[in-house]
Amino acid sequence: MKRVAILIPVGHFSVVNIEGTHHVFSWVNQWLIQSGRQPYFDLQLVGLSRPTQQSTGLFEIHPGRLISEVDRVDLIVIPAIHGDFDEVLEANRPLIPWIINQYKAGAEVASLCIGAFFLAATGLLDGKRVATHWQFANDFRMRFPKAIMVDDKIITDSDGLYTSGGAFSFTNLLIYLIEKFLGREMAVMAAKSFMIDIDRNSQSPFILFNGQKEHHDDAILGAQKYIEENFQDKVHVEELALKFGVGRRSFERRFKQATSNTVVEYMQRVKIEAAKKALEKGRKNVSEVMYEVGYSDTKAFRTVFRKITGLSPVQYRNKYAPQEVKKTLLS
Repeated sequence: MKRVAILIPVGHFSVVNIEGTHHVFSWVNQWLIQSGRQPYFDLQLVGLSRPTQQSTGLFEIHPGRLISEVDRVDLIVIPAIHGDFDEVLEANRPLIPWIINQYKAGAEVASLCIGAFFLAATGLLDGKRVATHWQFANDFRMRFPKAIMVDDKIITDSDGLYTSGGAFSFTNLLIYLIEKFLGREMAVMAAKSFMIDIDRNSQSPFILFNGQKEHHDDAILGAQKYIEENFQDKVHVEELALKFGVGRRSFERRFKQATSNTVVEYMQRVKIEAAKKALEKGRKNVSEVMYEVGYSDTKAFRTVFRKITGLSPVQYRNKYAPQEVKKTLLS
């Protein structure tokens, strides 16, 4: 039986993450019992105090055990914890050495959504691929430069450390863990019962690109502004470097360091973000949108669009266009 510690941290923790994890794993246990097998998960709510009041005052959880009462576990689940991260870290500091010691003793650790910030604070994610809510990916990169942020992924799995993308995509990680521990058949059954889209591995279609501007490089900020205001035009890297008085090699290096994108990647993402917004309105066809954002090669546009969003332009429009447009497309 796998001993699972679902952490109940101090602060504005995600009740959905906690109850959802307990619910899905409990369902697996019940299914196994009904099939004449032994339950697999020994679920424990583990915290720092009894009871633990959510900082919003809306919920109160009574952990079954405190970390001082737990000897060994096999899997630790860290829910999302909202609010100022420095305050979150300080309020939950005793959990850090406990998680590290449990991991060194053989436990695996899974963080859900922005719970990745807390897991990263242990240092265990240094050098490892990490997923979190796409909206906080740039903040994560700044705080934890030794970790490898992959903001398009829903799930990462590295050396017994698991992370998940934003919000309700934590359910995809739960299904992934069920398959890893108990096999594909059980994972499919759980996915069907909870109506979770199994094998979904990208949060790219949901990402709203907003270039990283929380840096202090004025030349790069100026270049970002220029790109965003002139995305319909063909902008050359050499022209940008000259315009802002920086040598090309230095400009490209500083741009990548400041924004986590190359200059070309940034241009592409700005164009595709504009294309997404136009397609969401549904008033123009794909070719019209393509030309509007500065592309003239249909194949190139589709290739870049799919690379960034995980969908073709037509698929994206069909997914996000207004209902009246969808009815027209389907009629």
